[in-house]
Amino acid sequence: MKFGIFYEHQLPRPWESDSEYRLVKQSLDQIELADRLGYRYAWEVEHHFLEEYSHSSAPEVFLGAASQRTKQIRLGHGVIQLTTNHPARVAERVSTLDLVSDGRVELGLGESSTTTELHPFDRRFRDKREVWEDAVKALIPMFGDGGVEYHGPHFDFPLRNVLPKPLQKPHPPLWVACSQRDTIEAAGGWGMGALGFQFVSADEAHAWVAAYYNAYTKRLAPLADYATNPNLAVVCGFMCCPTDEEAHVKADGWTFFAFALRYYSTRAPGEPGAVNLWEEYQAFRRTPQFEKMHAGGLIGSPGTIRTKLRKFEASHVDQVILLNQAGRNTHDDICSSLELFAAEVMPEFVERDAEHEAWKQQVLAGELMLDEVDTSPEALPRPQRRPIETPA
Repeated sequence: MKFGIFYEHQLPRPWESDSEYRLVKQSLDQIELADRLGYRYAWEVEHHFLEEYSHSSAPEVFLGAASQRTKQIRLGHGVIQLTTNHPARVAERVSTLDLVSDGRVELGLGESSTTTELHPFDRRFRDKREVWEDAVKALIPMFGDGGVEYHGPHFDFPLRNVLPKPLQKPHPPLWVACSQRDTIEAAGGWGMGALGFQFVSADEAHAWVAAYYNAYTKRLAPLADYATNPNLAVVCGFMCCPTDEEAHVKADGWTFFAFALRYYSTRAPGEPGAVNLWEEYQAFRRTPQFEKMHAGGLIGSPGTIRTKLRKFEASHVDQVILLNQAGRNTHDDICSSLELFAAEVMPEFVERDAEHEAWKQQVLAGELMLDEVDTSPEALPRPQRRPIETPA
């Protein structure tokens, strides 16, 4: 397997005047460290107006800064919201980042998942998939040579040459956000890499990996004329410490991440500053829902994490993305966790990645057939984002 790191730029209250400054600077230090340690990817989200959960509204700026402090690590948009950005501006920014990074961009594309983000940009939640597909069709030709025009239901663009062009040809590798399980199979059919959240069991992982690659090999239907990117990556909560006990104490940020994600995805927009999400989280910690949420993730000693990762490896996931910067996880703990994992866990999985790639090439060539799996909700239940419980 390959390994990446993941950034939301979470910032629980209370805030000080330099909180965001320190957050961004420390994140850059962490990515520079990850590059030296041999991590392959650094992913940065795009979100708007989600206080405490994500202060990452301009990922191309942050990734541009990271590109000047690193040499090898791939710089991933995880993801750009095509519903809140014009395709021409996306093409311009991505191409510029690809140039300044010496061709290290991974291009994740998404819809946005909250009305808090969509409505200020005059987008309706019910239209977001249609807008996203229209944006993909408009965007891809803009990476090519010469002028392009596009006339679709949501974007109308006159003949222009969108500049500059990316270093990677025909464009950086394409991924799609798969916060909903069904999008994993759709991503395979579109020929895009799938960026999803961790699976709840080994059986679920096997099922969705098979569904993804079967869609790619048997039902490929790209949305536009682009280079396909058959890959499946999963984001996991992460904290690696000498002991399981220490890791669970220091991994509280992962549970805050999951709490805040569910909070914003199940509630209508509120007045800015009206809710202290960190205080809400402290109340949530006293509920049974918290205990269930806190149990997941790659959290523990090197031995514990190694055992969990072998299950991912057996399911043929291409990449595991480690979410370490979350909640109030400290800079020192994040760096120590990255160092310990790189020293004691990562090498054996990286060494065996060639075996996975050989398996993958057999699948893509049709030499190895995967079982067709029933992915209906009745056969394969989806994780439910139920509203947050509060103590009585």
